[in-house]
Amino acid sequence: MPRPFTLFTGQWADLPFEEVARLASGWGYDGLEIAVSGDHLDAWRWDEPGYVDSKLEILDKYNLEVWAISNHLKGQAVCDDPIDFRHQGIVGSKVWGDGDPEGVRTRAAEEMKHTARLAKALGVDTVVGFTGSSIWQYVAMFPPVPDKVIDAGYQDFADRWNPVLDVFDEQGVRFAHEVHPSEIAYDYWTTHRTLEAIGHREAFGLNWDPSHMMWQGIDPVSFIWDFKDRIYHVDCKDTKIRQTGRNTVLGSHLPWGDPRRGWDFVSAGRGDVPWEASFRALSAIGYNGPISIEWEDAGMDRLHGAPEALANLKKFDFPASQTSFDAAFSSKD
Repeated sequence: MPRPFTLFTGQWADLPFEEVARLASGWGYDGLEIAVSGDHLDAWRWDEPGYVDSKLEILDKYNLEVWAISNHLKGQAVCDDPIDFRHQGIVGSKVWGDGDPEGVRTRAAEEMKHTARLAKALGVDTVVGFTGSSIWQYVAMFPPVPDKVIDAGYQDFADRWNPVLDVFDEQGVRFAHEVHPSEIAYDYWTTHRTLEAIGHREAFGLNWDPSHMMWQGIDPVSFIWDFKDRIYHVDCKDTKIRQTGRNTVLGSHLPWGDPRRGWDFVSAGRGDVPWEASFRALSAIGYNGPISIEWEDAGMDRLHGAPEALANLKKFDFPASQTSFDAAFSSKD
């Protein structure tokens, strides 16, 4: 049975929620991955009478479902150090408050707890998001960084996120962390260490988004198999690699779409992500959840790109032969 296709609304938060629902329905999407952003969702209103029902009524009006919601922006502030002007622009006035860094982190963690409660109220069991990181700033490891600083960063993550995950457990909701540069888990080995830091608790899993893996040189297909018990959600965004010897992996502080960049996000199906192999791997691990298109392309109009991306990816979501998968992987550990 084909998996449902959803549109992630994070890049559409400038539009009213109902307008995004209308567009997505008209393009043939099955549902939305709704971002806690703009007027789409407000986690602090999770228990306000009529609030959740009003969102569900809009979805029903346009024959859409919701399988996951996301809160990347506030999750980012839970562990980040430093907290600065960048966060003020993304977390909103309630979380920013007076801008005191520890206060921002505390309020961001509280919003993530409310996000779990909001998810349950919506009938959703998965929240997608970021964690932030107090040690991403040391990624170059120069000037030299002692091991104890990195150890303390993973402990800080565990100390701040375990209480949040306790609420997720209480609500019967899972957190799907998006493996992404600037987060505590940004590549293969940091994902292993992140899971170890919280004792592999089941409330914490992964959002598979290959776009961030591509420019780092991570094989997105192997990642699916190696973390098969932790793939809780899928976001599809594509990346075009253009590393020429002048255009480099780090982007050179150049804006999106600049031809001097070594890579750029492009509409799904126009980049270098191996979509067919990835969809086959998702079938092999038994992933039957939504395929959520996170549309991002600085060189294309989104009203053209979002329906095109849906058509591009749907051709890879063909019915799987479970017998073949069982035979192929029966001897693998």
